[in-house]
Amino acid sequence: MRELVEYIVRALVDHPQDVRLTEVDGERTVIFELRCHPEDVGKVIGKNGKTVGAIRTLVSTAAARQGKRAMLEVVE
Repeated sequence: MRELVEYIVRALVDHPQDVRLTEVDGERTVIFELRCHPEDVGKVIGKNGKTVGAIRTLVSTAAARQGKRAMLEVVE
């Protein structure tokens, strides 16, 4: 899942070297904290949050296949 999120986000932003993804594992939940260049935060979120919503849907689906729950948080 981590590679999936990194691949998608790096393709969206202008500064892919500044993308940092922290994974916090729980018993049945995984939380991904995404940090990126301040200029790229808007690109990751998208208009009305549609881009980050789509990424969250993909992450949740991939996690469900593994029997887990996943959340993606964009940290500014």
